[in-house]
Amino acid sequence: MPEKIYFISGLGADKRIFSFLDLSFCEPIYIDWIAPLQKESLQDYALRLRKQIKEESPIIIGISFGGMLVTEMAKADLTMKGIIISSNKTRTEFPGRWKFAKYFPVYQWLPDSFLKRIMLSSKWILGAKRKEQKALLHQIISDADIPFTRWAIHSILNWKNEEIPDNLIHIHGTADRLLPYSRVKATYTIEKGTHVLPMDQHIELSTLLRQLI
Repeated sequence: MPEKIYFISGLGADKRIFSFLDLSFCEPIYIDWIAPLQKESLQDYALRLRKQIKEESPIIIGISFGGMLVTEMAKADLTMKGIIISSNKTRTEFPGRWKFAKYFPVYQWLPDSFLKRIMLSSKWILGAKRKEQKALLHQIISDADIPFTRWAIHSILNWKNEEIPDNLIHIHGTADRLLPYSRVKATYTIEKGTHVLPMDQHIELSTLLRQLI
């Protein structure tokens, strides 16, 4: 039987972000978001989300925000294997411009409809190139849960992790505009890959995941 692999999507996204990948080599299981508790940290949320996975020593893959959650899971459970895509492992890998949003949290003050409009107008930074990918990305963002998005942005900006667990693999694209490649120390590099690697470089990423798993 194919091995079970658990997938966690990114901020404002869901399992559709992985829909272009060829996952015929495994049994993909997509972890659904749970409602965050009031003032819950990224680390605490990650450990609560991890409880949805009952399997011992699982392989868990996370993209972007999901990768940060996987990092915290890998720190807490050294028997699991974590793979993060288009993400970062520590606070030092964030681009410097993100500090502005931390100290001037305008995302907390904007009306839901306006914040979603900003997210839609900024989707170019994610890097989807083909028409069908852009259309799917637009739909994913349109369906995003804005209260959850506000909490997630706050938790990301206040994440203080400095530990990189040994059971973590980091895949990153050189053309990532949101989390620049120059800021991270990736285990595997995908040339010209953008932030939405499972979309724009799905063939190369599928091949790499098959090799790693």
